[in-house]
Amino acid sequence: MSADLQPLMLDALLTGGLLLLLIADLFIKDEGKAVLADLTALLFGGLFAASFFLDTSGTAFSGAYVGGAWPLFFKRLFFGAGLLTALASRGFVAERFPRRQGEFYLLLGACVLGMSLLPGAQNLILLLVAFELMGLPLSLMAAYAKTEDAKGQDRDGAEGGLKLYVVGAASTGITVFGLSLVFGMTGSLEFTGLAAAPSSPLLTLGMFLTLAGMSFKIGAVPFHMWVPDTYQAAPTPFVAFLSSAPKAAGFAALAAVFLRGFGGAAEAWVPAVLTVTTLTLVVGNLMAIPQSNVKRLLAFSGVAHIGYMLIALAIGDAEATGVLLFYLAGYTVTNIGAFLVVNAVGGRDADVEIPLFNGLSRRSPGLAACLLIFLLSLAGIPFVVGFWAKLYVFLEAWRAGLWWLTLLGALLAVVGLWYYLQIAYAAYIRAPADDRTQPVRLDPRTRLAVAVCLIAVVGMGAWPAPFITNALDAAAVFLK
Repeated sequence: MSADLQPLMLDALLTGGLLLLLIADLFIKDEGKAVLADLTALLFGGLFAASFFLDTSGTAFSGAYVGGAWPLFFKRLFFGAGLLTALASRGFVAERFPRRQGEFYLLLGACVLGMSLLPGAQNLILLLVAFELMGLPLSLMAAYAKTEDAKGQDRDGAEGGLKLYVVGAASTGITVFGLSLVFGMTGSLEFTGLAAAPSSPLLTLGMFLTLAGMSFKIGAVPFHMWVPDTYQAAPTPFVAFLSSAPKAAGFAALAAVFLRGFGGAAEAWVPAVLTVTTLTLVVGNLMAIPQSNVKRLLAFSGVAHIGYMLIALAIGDAEATGVLLFYLAGYTVTNIGAFLVVNAVGGRDADVEIPLFNGLSRRSPGLAACLLIFLLSLAGIPFVVGFWAKLYVFLEAWRAGLWWLTLLGALLAVVGLWYYLQIAYAAYIRAPADDRTQPVRLDPRTRLAVAVCLIAVVGMGAWPAPFITNALDAAAVFLK
């Protein structure tokens, strides 16, 4: 039993921490529940630090779970995202949901626990269980505002959560049906067994259905319909988390099924992935252009970034998979930082429109500079982390002979720069409205979260070598 627990040590510690958080919530009075955010941040921060010291290698439960560099890379990513979310959501949750703060952080922790288990899963059952443990809390958190305001963002929360839930339920059904066909044709739940199965029409259909179901989760076109509406309606600190960490978990699941399970049948599923990739790149970038709501703009921007990540997944070798991991890490810190700035500027406004950013550089020059760096990273401008992430993807695509996809991606990156600069133009060129001349106030914890994102974006951009090396090592272990 001790050998089984070694690769799951971080997950066990997270589970124990969540139980303690539940007990604390029972005994802390309503006026003191804001401390639960600090306890949650401390839990995630402690797990992130512990991941550098604990040995999580080995197998658990007869090979159903395997530890090592691959799941450890994702665990650090998820713990870091959870830490930033807990820090930045403290004031928001305490102000708007004072009686339900404990539930919010327990749902966040349960979601991270599902994500943490997912990359190490070695069979379809554990993969699906971890996927649903991740997904169900997301729907509840998206609808957390319910109908507490007569109008505005809190009024739309139920709609955003319902859309996420319905789409999630449909995607789960499609995924389970696809995997049931896969199991029927292979007779195995293990990824190694899937790789040894002979090709057949039903097996190919199962692959396509699985790809479609998981594409809903990551928001790839044409399965992206829920993304802009949910992002607009859900609480913004939660959207910062939703837009990043679950996408990384979705790619961990896709890599497990298609690179480990069906790597030998790439000729069957790679054309489908390339088709989805092309649609995702084009639709995500073009649909972002007319958006005036910043959360919807960043939603379609996120769809476009999924397209760049799918390029690396379609190539599928160790180098491209390592680039995918690096892209996921860079995108996570960049997007969380951008949404935290959006939350600070938007305040209690129901719709965070671009004019709200008018004159931000005069009101809060430091916050405007952070926003600009995050936007430049999303656009792929040198020398922040987003530049290296896109460059590495383009280099891998060119090396794999996908020159047309490289050119399309580079062209659409220029389009992306256009809509990102709309926000920067408002912040630096336009004058602030008469009723918005005061500096934007950030509580200390949100300021810390934004600063951490900024340091990560600039640091990974200035010195990407150790991060890309770590990602390549994790991918090499995964695909050996």
